[in-house]
Amino acid sequence: MKILRFVAAALPAFGFAAPASAYWEFGHQTVARIAYANVAPRTQAAIRKLLAETPRLDTPECPATTIEGASTWADCVKPLKGPDGKSRFGYAYNWHFQDVNICQPFTLEEACKDGNCVSAQITRDVAILKNRRAPAKERAQALVFLIHFVGDLHQPLHAGEKNDKGGNDVAAVYGSYSPKRFNLHSIWDGTLAERAITSGPSLVRRYPAAEKRRIAAGTVTDWSRESWQVAHDVVYASALNGDPCAPSPAKVTLDEATIERIVPVARLEVERGGLRLAKLLDEALG
Repeated sequence: MKILRFVAAALPAFGFAAPASAYWEFGHQTVARIAYANVAPRTQAAIRKLLAETPRLDTPECPATTIEGASTWADCVKPLKGPDGKSRFGYAYNWHFQDVNICQPFTLEEACKDGNCVSAQITRDVAILKNRRAPAKERAQALVFLIHFVGDLHQPLHAGEKNDKGGNDVAAVYGSYSPKRFNLHSIWDGTLAERAITSGPSLVRRYPAAEKRRIAAGTVTDWSRESWQVAHDVVYASALNGDPCAPSPAKVTLDEATIERIVPVARLEVERGGLRLAKLLDEALG
């Protein structure tokens, strides 16, 4: 499968040292495609108009004129440097995640100090998109950031962790698959995400209005708490024999039975991300 080939090729290069490694291409693209399929026609037109402005961002290495390209733009631009040799988008590093300890009561106060976290940036991006007087370049960048960050928020290890860089420090085996430097974070980013998305009927479809309202209900803070809870109840619990706050061993193993059990959860997270992104886009652009 595409993502599995990508894993084998990319893991040694990436090393997964940082919690901002995001939902890889397939996960982000699927969230974006679900959203685009479920926004109003007027919103779709506004999205296309803003994406046509993305060449103004001067990132030809990372084209974002399609919804799929927009969904991965925020990851693609991470290594880009300016003429001075400094990172052009280093300021956005912490916007991809929020380190909320799953073994402490939920709060965003410390994780989002100074508004420097994924949920706070989602809120800022929506506000920029709502401001019709904001420059087109600024609104285009807010759009591509928003599309990506809503996906990130629904990867549970971007919302909850236990002082292990969002699972990046936890070496892992996925079934019989265990390449060098594979870890818990990369499983939820890639291999598990692909299996979840490709299991069952396509997630990219027009959802009934009642189902959209049910899944997209709540606020960004509510979604943050929910994703954090999934990290506690499913991600770490499944990796640590039911005790998410137990000390992590040198390596955890997700056997086939465990994978089968958590696939529906991973699938639901992608679905939630897409429909909630649709809600925010309709509110901002519809």
